[in-house]
Amino acid sequence: MARRGRWQTAAEVLNLMARRPGITRAAVAKELRLSTSSATEVTARLREFSLLSELPAPIHGRGRPTTVLQAHPHGPLVLVLDLRQGTWRSAIAQLDGTLELQQTTRHRSRRPDSVLASFRETVIAAQQQYGDRLVAVTLAVVGSVRGNQLLQAATLGWRDVDLSPVVEGTGLPLLAGNDATLSGVAEARTGAAAGAGTALHLIVEVGVGGTLILGGVPAGGATGTGGEYGHMPFGDRSVLCPCGARGCWDLEIDGRALARRLGEPEPDDPYGYAEDVLRRPPSPATRSAIELVTAALGSGIAGLVNAHDPEVVTLGGLAVPLRAAAPEAFERGYRESLMQFRRAAPPPVLDSAHSEDGVLRGAAALGLDHLTTESALTAWAETHAP
Repeated sequence: MARRGRWQTAAEVLNLMARRPGITRAAVAKELRLSTSSATEVTARLREFSLLSELPAPIHGRGRPTTVLQAHPHGPLVLVLDLRQGTWRSAIAQLDGTLELQQTTRHRSRRPDSVLASFRETVIAAQQQYGDRLVAVTLAVVGSVRGNQLLQAATLGWRDVDLSPVVEGTGLPLLAGNDATLSGVAEARTGAAAGAGTALHLIVEVGVGGTLILGGVPAGGATGTGGEYGHMPFGDRSVLCPCGARGCWDLEIDGRALARRLGEPEPDDPYGYAEDVLRRPPSPATRSAIELVTAALGSGIAGLVNAHDPEVVTLGGLAVPLRAAAPEAFERGYRESLMQFRRAAPPPVLDSAHSEDGVLRGAAALGLDHLTTESALTAWAETHAP
């Protein structure tokens, strides 16, 4: 087998291992249409280069014994960073998508230079701990990202921030992406939307973000900044959004919307405020505010369904408890805003499977896609020959 062909097949095997945790060698062979001997040869080669390990698979009935493919204990790693409004998270991802050493840290300051410096300290510490096993850094951001440039993060007050200082001096590649887009990737690959050819994912935190997933890949648009659903003009045009537009859907469905409906000051922490409102003892005012916000959520989702025609819609973040708190209001807003021909069989709206880990898992997937390319595997093999 030619060298290029070997790594092309190896990349496909590792990609399947990352997308389908617990996959067996027999299932990989069937999926990739490999003979038993070819699958055995490829996985043996990957073991030699510390790229995967194999464990005996449970035996069910008759048939040849096979193995479960897992990340090698000395294989390549990705450092995953997730920038939130008040905190940031980090984790280490292995080739099979397993996340380890998850940590959450509050910002010392929200200034870009301070936050990026904290990230770089974490990168350097991880590089010192894992050595050449650490081969990439991924960064999920609550804002619009193009390449490694953060164009705008309205909830952080950031604009036109170069993210590359995160890996400055380390020699590691930085792969950045929007948090909602990445959580959608996680749902499409290993979550509630797995198997769907076209899926719409939405996550509500401070505002709403999301992505349209086509065949497991987010539709990024012409410049990679698609999916800013929170800035669709589904809201009150008399309200100015921090993004600079008027009438943004963002301002109708998060903690800011609840505060406005309740006649309370705009909260510094809209996410925490929304959680507090959902925990309050029932009252007519609270119930009305929650129902109005939840109906606006359902109505906006219907508008996106009318536009995109997805097979399934998945929800993350505050969207899940908001819908649970007022399911009738959500269903009414959703159904009444669908085009009539869609109402008989509308796309199901499902809670996300990955919940709090969705963004981290999606950011890990971004890094694993990088690691499972032929060029990345060739580079690894050159320094990790058996």
